[in-house]
Amino acid sequence: MPRNAEVIRQWTILREIESARGAGVTIDDLASRCGVTTRTIRRDLQALEEAGFPLYDDRSRDDGRTRWNVNGQAFKGLAAGLTLSELCALYFSRTLLESLAGTPFRHDVESAFEKLSSVLTPHMRQFLDQLPRVLSTKADPARTAPHPDAPRQQQIIARALEATLHLRQASITYHSASSDRTKTYLVHPYRLAYAQGALYLLAYVPEYREVRTFAVERLQELSLLDERFTPIEQLSDEAFPHSLGVHSGPPERVELEFQPAIADYVRARQWHQSQQAHDMPGGGLRMTLDVCLDRALHSWILSFGPFARVVAPERLAREIAEQIHEAGAQYGHTHS
Repeated sequence: MPRNAEVIRQWTILREIESARGAGVTIDDLASRCGVTTRTIRRDLQALEEAGFPLYDDRSRDDGRTRWNVNGQAFKGLAAGLTLSELCALYFSRTLLESLAGTPFRHDVESAFEKLSSVLTPHMRQFLDQLPRVLSTKADPARTAPHPDAPRQQQIIARALEATLHLRQASITYHSASSDRTKTYLVHPYRLAYAQGALYLLAYVPEYREVRTFAVERLQELSLLDERFTPIEQLSDEAFPHSLGVHSGPPERVELEFQPAIADYVRARQWHQSQQAHDMPGGGLRMTLDVCLDRALHSWILSFGPFARVVAPERLAREIAEQIHEAGAQYGHTHS
């Protein structure tokens, strides 16, 4: 994960310089905040300049120290480089970002779209505001009410971001919904991921020697430690790449058969990047996927009712059969 750490550090440098709002930041300060040497910071600044970011060094202060700034004027003409269609598409796409509600990114996204909308005339905005009537989206399920301790949750999120950016070990107190117990873990936070209306922390747990997923809303406490860590596992760029939902476990080969009644529906959709579908005699469909055997997979298979059958692995087939039997038992006393 060294390349990822380098990119995250350089992004942190940009944010630190930008947040200084013209006052500038010294190389020594950046090195201290990022936990690296000044030589590394100089290499990062050079890489950022070569990438086209408008950074410059300022030695005009009385103390004679060199401070680094970003030329915000360089982005003033950004909107001018976009076509009308591109501007309209970006403005409309704000409706696709409603799922960010409740995350630390919502304010920045809303601010960006406010600036974008200022480029459009009132009549253009009025026209675009009508588009959701003819093209709409449905956001992922999200919390129906604010977290009862929202300020503390935001503090936990901020600490989690700090830990992932600066590779700092952390101690977390977590309540597991599945086992209904609370436990304290030493973790190496790798990433925050937003999925299905909630925020998750992906962290390596030395006790279990694997990356585990923690729902941020069930984190009761997160304390940053002085010790840093070196990532030993490379995460995919995609969040939860082996799951149909939110899970970090290893994938297994799953083989399913779908009856003709739903074969066209199943065939026409991309359920997972690993899927491979083959037509069967009589109009049915056989599909294989390399995914985690998690709750999301169970729910997906069960959603097809009697029109889907698990061929392999045998363990999954037994679990699905048991769940169907238990569901049927709920209606044992139903009368027509």
